[in-house]
Amino acid sequence: MPSKTNILLFGASGYIGGTLLDRLLKHSKTSTFEIVTPVRSAEKAEVLRKLGAKPEIAALSEYDKIEELASHADVIFNLANADNVPQMNAILKGIRKAHAATGKPPVLIHTTGLGEVIEFAQGKYAAKTVYSDVDIEQIKSIPAAALHRNVDLVVIGADEEGYARSYLISPGIVYGLATAPVHEAGIAKKFSIQIPGLAKAALARKRAGIVGPGKAVWPHAHVDDVADIYVNLFDAIAKDPQSVGHGWEGYYFVENGEVAWYDVGKAIGQALVDLGITKDAEPTPFANEELENYWGSLAVGSFGGTTCRAKAERARTIGWKPKHADILGTIKDEVELQWAVAQKNGGEVDFTFERGLAKLFGFA
Repeated sequence: MPSKTNILLFGASGYIGGTLLDRLLKHSKTSTFEIVTPVRSAEKAEVLRKLGAKPEIAALSEYDKIEELASHADVIFNLANADNVPQMNAILKGIRKAHAATGKPPVLIHTTGLGEVIEFAQGKYAAKTVYSDVDIEQIKSIPAAALHRNVDLVVIGADEEGYARSYLISPGIVYGLATAPVHEAGIAKKFSIQIPGLAKAALARKRAGIVGPGKAVWPHAHVDDVADIYVNLFDAIAKDPQSVGHGWEGYYFVENGEVAWYDVGKAIGQALVDLGITKDAEPTPFANEELENYWGSLAVGSFGGTTCRAKAERARTIGWKPKHADILGTIKDEVELQWAVAQKNGGEVDFTFERGLAKLFGFA
């Protein structure tokens, strides 16, 4: 009997990570997997155990534990934090140990994001530069100070040194309500960041809002399609690792079209009209004071006015076929969910998460 593939999945109780876990547990070869899922609480661990994973209680800041878990893994999926250098260093220490023990470089599939190529447009224009994940020189030209780039360079460095096979998944706006068992069990958020944040702000001000005129655009992909690309990549590597690019040739952008922030705001506005909260679906520009109040800082609040453009060309070469393209058609469900959450909170909209982003990125 062949030994099992030891999979270490960070973020299994998260929005995208929980969706990916469901895919792995339903995989045709799942009987050959041992899926280890670090989580911070016994409650989450019990849910994951019942689903068929092997949970370990470990915070991302417990670097010795992270290193030890990584030292036993054949494949590591990191969907927990795109900007945590100490966590990644701990993972790589474990990977280095695994490589020294077996002579084989473990697979590291890290989640980054297209935020590393944004332009701070204040909603005034759409970026002219379109990035491609098959244009290596263009990817190498991204400044080291760009968002997420600090971890990306560490991940690629491990590949260049030869003790890891590194791959980077880079989505734009991820949208849609997640419906995997971890989400239905209530231990993981069902929604993403950008659109829910705008929906919450609209509910608080009782009018949809945009940054500037809303002309800035972003690539987007549904959470189910995003989860699929991890599986497509995992399967391609398992089938023929030599045929799949890694390191600098291992970037996989994730997009199935692009959307303007104005159109997102208008769709949120229509959802507010349908809920009877306002009579006008037209979004209006946020005042700086509103951005600071809802998101904890002007810089984070202005993210809805940034722009970037990218094409997921490499992803499609490994069989990725996204099924969802109607981002605007999903927004009503997103708004209704945030409205329902607010009703349970006595009508108050909770911006704890959004303001936490300002602290995370050092703006608060």
